[in-house]
Amino acid sequence: MARPVLGRIGVWRRDAELTPDLAVSLERLGYGTVWIGGSPDGDLRLAEELLDATTTLTVATGIVNIWKDDPATVGASFHRIEAAHPGRFLLGVGAGHPEANREFSKPYAALEAYLDGLDAAGVPADSRALAALGPRVLRLAGERTAGAHPYLTTPEHTRQAREILGAGPLLAPEQRVVLTDDPALGRSLARQSMQLYLGLVNYTNNWRRLGFGDDDLADGGSDRLVDALAVYGTAPEIRHRIDAHHEAGADHVTIQLLTPQNTDPLQAFEQLAETLAI
Repeated sequence: MARPVLGRIGVWRRDAELTPDLAVSLERLGYGTVWIGGSPDGDLRLAEELLDATTTLTVATGIVNIWKDDPATVGASFHRIEAAHPGRFLLGVGAGHPEANREFSKPYAALEAYLDGLDAAGVPADSRALAALGPRVLRLAGERTAGAHPYLTTPEHTRQAREILGAGPLLAPEQRVVLTDDPALGRSLARQSMQLYLGLVNYTNNWRRLGFGDDDLADGGSDRLVDALAVYGTAPEIRHRIDAHHEAGADHVTIQLLTPQNTDPLQAFEQLAETLAI
């Protein structure tokens, strides 16, 4: 089975912020894939609803947490969706982070075992991807899935990930963006969005590998760290960062649009679609 076609640009959005109507609008604008962020349930009902409402859009999970739902359950959900919408769903899975999972122990072995379970459930390798940051899990993603979905990273990480993965596997990083002409607002929204992750060791370890230090991780994150992990500004400025990921080896970049609370995101998605060459 060929891996799903993601397109050049996708949209990452938390499950509570996704509706079939928004998916229809994003498809109309030309975005190739909608990523269901957070830890969507193993029944994958939201993915099915988004696919039911659209005709060409690919839907991916970013990510199903391996500690939350067993591979047999997720595998059965995958086959239900694949039968109705062949080739339009990518199952992204990952181990989450130790601070949120009491069971978190030997995550690499747990990922291997989960992939074994997906194999047993008949989920093809090319229809699944791994959340991956460090070299070891990146290699596992390339060996046993379509590829890697790194989260909250930089174009430099994309370059390193591509070197580890080699030429074939999928590389689909997430990129935070704020469309604004107010740099202070852009940086503020970006900083707010990453506060949780400053206390999660899998992310902080990855940033340390990229050259950030204790000063960057203190007091809500340094401007240097925030500016490296998020891009804010005009649509052309945002496109420059997206292009940097592609030039570094990304096949697909999924944007996480940050907006002030209670703001309709559709106008910003429309403006970005005109500039991002999707």
